Amino acid sequence: MKKLKIFYAVQATGNGHIARAIELMPYLQQYGEVDVFLSGSNSNLSADLPVKYRSKGLSLFYGNRGKLDYWKIWKDLSVKRIYKEAKALPVEQYDIVINDFESITSLACKLKKIPSVNFGHQASFKSKHTPMPFTKDLLAKFILQNYATATNYVGLHFKQYDNFIFNPIIKEAILKAEPKDEGYITVYLSHYSDEVVQQSLQHVKDIKFEVFSKKRKEKETIGNISFIPINNNAFNKSMINCTGIITGAGFETPAEALYLGKKLLCLPIRGQYEQLCNAAALKDFGVPVINKLPADFSEAIWFWLEHTEQQKLTLTHDTYSIVQHVIETAKSLQKDKSNFLQNLLQEEDVLAMG
Repeated sequence: MKKLKIFYAVQATGNGHIARAIELMPYLQQYGEVDVFLSGSNSNLSADLPVKYRSKGLSLFYGNRGKLDYWKIWKDLSVKRIYKEAKALPVEQYDIVINDFESITSLACKLKKIPSVNFGHQASFKSKHTPMPFTKDLLAKFILQNYATATNYVGLHFKQYDNFIFNPIIKEAILKAEPKDEGYITVYLSHYSDEVVQQSLQHVKDIKFEVFSKKRKEKETIGNISFIPINNNAFNKSMINCTGIITGAGFETPAEALYLGKKLLCLPIRGQYEQLCNAAALKDFGVPVINKLPADFSEAIWFWLEHTEQQKLTLTHDTYSIVQHVIETAKSLQKDKSNFLQNLLQEEDVLAMG
């Protein structure tokens, strides 16, 4: 089998994209050499990846109370820089281009007429069958579906809502885990400040919390709350042994929580349409969704722990078969392009002879 040169664009506006890329890398490298384009500046995870290209990309910023900071996002945006970087990105030098919701790569492929596969959770929103919130936001929906367009799409979601959508990629550490219940709650609310989280949880005296913080450099315990720096292995261990998980309505962490059979409570990032869509899907699993973090969280937490019954996430495909499908989809796009160019040259030869 010919070894491929693979361009893999990874969005770094959150930890989930990088965590998934790290998990996928050994599978992708079975097919050839992989060069990663890391775009964005919001991730708190160490990118243990073969990164060849980097960009500030278009990053998302949050305030202290769970809402997007649109002014900071706008100030950070440079259309001129993004267009310049897209023109310079050498996507034409690769056999296949895989894009995990990254806009500069999408633009580069358009400018250079290079086929690509959008592979990841956001690709699933190309389907009209993917759950959406009752409140319609046409602009946000348009941005979500057109932020990183591609030639073809392979989506990931909690359920197979369409024929091009597969189950989530679950980390090997989670797949092999033997879950326990050691009586504490794991908390990851990166869109809230540590101070706001502490204010909400400190009243729940009878429960211990392990809060993963993007600000802390070392572990610190205050009363019943332990603040822990974000670390992939530490977070996995905390999830595997907890009673339940309180987090945003992202994709990777809720998927892993549901797979482990842990109780899950979600607080979507306000103003982020994708998280509202995820929240709509999670409600079908019996997951309670709260719009914002209250000052006194006690009643909501006890009700959640005592009365919530959730559906467990089941996997229909393993990681190897999903990656294999992505590679075959990308290779078929290249073949179609080659056939198109060959036919075009043949037509030009015929016209010249005529």
